[in-house]
Amino acid sequence: MSDVVKSLSVRLNPAADKPIAAPTREEAEAAVRTLLRWAGDDPTREGLQDTPKRVAKAFREFYSGYAENPSEILDKVFSEVEGYDDIVLVRDIPFYSHCEHHMVPFFGVAHVAYYPTKGVVGLSKLARLVDAYARRLQTQETMTAQIASAMVKALEPRGVAVMIEAEHMCMSMRGIQKAGALTLTTQFTGVFKEDPAEQVRFLTLVRNGRG
Repeated sequence: MSDVVKSLSVRLNPAADKPIAAPTREEAEAAVRTLLRWAGDDPTREGLQDTPKRVAKAFREFYSGYAENPSEILDKVFSEVEGYDDIVLVRDIPFYSHCEHHMVPFFGVAHVAYYPTKGVVGLSKLARLVDAYARRLQTQETMTAQIASAMVKALEPRGVAVMIEAEHMCMSMRGIQKAGALTLTTQFTGVFKEDPAEQVRFLTLVRNGRG
C-alpha cells in the first residue's frame, strides 16, 4: 500500500475524527501574537490589540467541522418515498475550507448525488455533510473522498457521485499566483463507478442549465 493510500485510509477512519486535546484560548491568543510579531507587526498597537481574540473566535467557526459527526448528520433516513429509486442530486453546494498545507482558504461548490436503496435523507443534510468536512484543514482530494465514503457507509446506496470545483488561494495569492484557476475532483462508487453512462448522466445533470 502506498504512503498516499495509507494516509488517506487513516483520515477516512472514524477514529481519525476523534478530537485531540486542545490548548486553552489564552494559549491560542498568545500564538496569534507570536505570529503577528513574526510577520513584522506590533500586536500591542491599537489596531491589533483585539486581533488575537478575533482570530481565536474565527478559528472556532472556520474549523467547526471537527465537532461534527458525519454519521449523525445522515442518521435520519426517510423510507416513505413511494418506491423512488432514481438519482438524487444536490448541485452547487457552496463551501469554504482551508488548505492543510498553507492554512489559506479554498472555496467553491460541491455536487453530490446518489441512488437510494433503503430511503433518502433530507436534502439539507447533504449540504451539512459537505460543511462538516469543509470546515476542517483539508485537501480537496481528501474532502471529496470523505464525503463519498460517509454517504456509502450511512445510506448504503447503489452508487454515489461527488464532484468538487474550487479555487485555491495558495495558488491564487502566493506561489504561482494564477487567480481564477479551478481544481476539479470527482469520486464515484457503485453504479457510478461501474457504468460510464451513469457518470455521463451525472455530469450532464450537473452542467445542465449553466451558461
